[in-house]
Formats: sequence, structure tokens, C-alpha cells
Amino acid sequence: MARGKKGRPVSGWVVVDKPAGVGSTAVVNKVKWAFEAQKAGHAGTLDPDATGVLAVALGEATKTVPYVTDALKCYRFRVAFGAATSTDDAAGEVLARSPLRPADAALEAALAGFRGDILQVPPRVSAVKVEGERAYDLAREGEDFELAARPLWVERLEVTGRPDADHVDLEMVCGKGGYVRSIARDLGQVLGCLGHVAWLRRVWSGPFSVDDAVSLDEIDRLARTDEIDALVKPLELGLSGLPELPATAEGAVRLRHGNPGMVLTSSVDYGDEAWASFQGRAVAVGTYRAGELHPARVFV
Repeated sequence: MARGKKGRPVSGWVVVDKPAGVGSTAVVNKVKWAFEAQKAGHAGTLDPDATGVLAVALGEATKTVPYVTDALKCYRFRVAFGAATSTDDAAGEVLARSPLRPADAALEAALAGFRGDILQVPPRVSAVKVEGERAYDLAREGEDFELAARPLWVERLEVTGRPDADHVDLEMVCGKGGYVRSIARDLGQVLGCLGHVAWLRRVWSGPFSVDDAVSLDEIDRLARTDEIDALVKPLELGLSGLPELPATAEGAVRLRHGNPGMVLTSSVDYGDEAWASFQGRAVAVGTYRAGELHPARVFV
């Protein structure tokens, strides 16, 4: 394979089954190195101790990251009752303990308050910025600060198992910006027994499923070989939440130059966001207006 000084112009998605004990940024850096890619990013951070889907965008696919970040995501996790921790998960220092344990009926009743449109305060050890500083940095330095509650859409939150009185297994489908650790912390507070996340796994994120994910070991094995490109999924998958509008040949040329281009449609309303394709490949994302797509992002 030809190698440029600044990397290869490879574009698409690599869906990684992130292992515990490694940060999301480290995974992105590993993937970028393995593919010798010019550019890489991810669609939604996972905590270092969390596992599961981390969708890594390469090259032009980085332009579709916001559409995957905004999509629904599914998490499976275990809440441990009886202790609050400094990080709201098992890695943190225990701050308080409780001998109380919730009955199944009380647990089911409490979960109702965590569905639909809710307000959620992020964990103090999170990447949220406070006056330009990351919350986890302020927490590490012992600073006193408050985090504002943020809106979150929780489409589904269900019990999947109760292995013992000390734990409950849950599955949650939620929108952008959800913190599973906050769910565990707040559920423990509502039930009066305290709680934190024991383990967490993201099973799907938008169009990407853990069933289609590849391990870091496999990426290491194929790193910088001709075979590794077989792991790349089309960048168009990142646009699956938007309507697709086939462009005319002339429209595709105009769109590639950043100008409005003619598209074929019968179901998209004026002002809707959509993406234009030509011969099955993404050309641009933009706003549909009277037979044309007005591009906001153009794919090279």
C-alpha cells in the first residue's frame, strides 16, 4: 500500500468492541495508527472501565460523527446497592454506605421516574467542562464545584436481572449525553440505599452493534497490513438516521464544489436535513429546498 507522509486517505467506520481498562482516546489513537489514517475521531466516549461499542470514524467519515453522536444508544449495566462512590462506579472511593436494599416492587416503581424526558447531573468525574476546565481535572485537584443538570431522553429503562439483593441488571436506551453512572447514583438515592455502577457495556450506538464490532487484539494483529481495510465500514452508515436523496449527475458535480445541486425526492419536506448520494456514495449533507440540496458538509 502506498504511504503518504501524513497517512493514508482511508475513510469509513471501524466499530471497536472496547475492552475495560483503556480510554476512548487511546482506542482512537490505536485505530488511527493501525490504519495509518490521516484523520480519526469517535462518536461518543466510553468510560475507561466500560466495554462495548466505540465507533471510530476515519477520514471523511469524521464529518458524519455528529449524526451518530445524536442517535439513540443502548447500554447494559449492573447497579451495586449499598455504597456511593466518588466516581459513581466501582473504581471510585467509597464515600458512604447503607445497609438498606430495595425490594423488587420498590425498584420497579423508582425506575418510572427515570424514563422519558429527565434532568440528569453528570458525574463529578466526567469530561463536562466547568468554566473551561474538565470536571475530572477539577475533581482530581480537590476543587469545589457544582455541575448543572442536563436534559436527557430515556426511551427505555428495564430490569433484565436481579442476581441478588445487592445488585440489579438494567438495560437502557437513551439519547445523546446520557451518563449511566448518574442513573445508578440517582436510583440509589431515590431508593434510599445508595448505589453505583458495577459494570457497563454499550451494546449498540445508532447504526453500529457490538455484534459487528472488532476487538483491539484483531486490530493489532492486522495493523498496517493490506488486510486491515476489510474492517472498514462505509461512511454512509453514519448517515443512516437521515433521508437519502439521489443526486443527478450534474447535481453531484455542483454539490462536490459546495454549491446547491439537484436531487430526486418525493418524501422530504422543504427545510429538512438530508444527504445526497450519487451511484450509492455520499456526496454531501445539507438542507433540502425546492428540488435541491444546499450543502453544509461535502465529502471528498
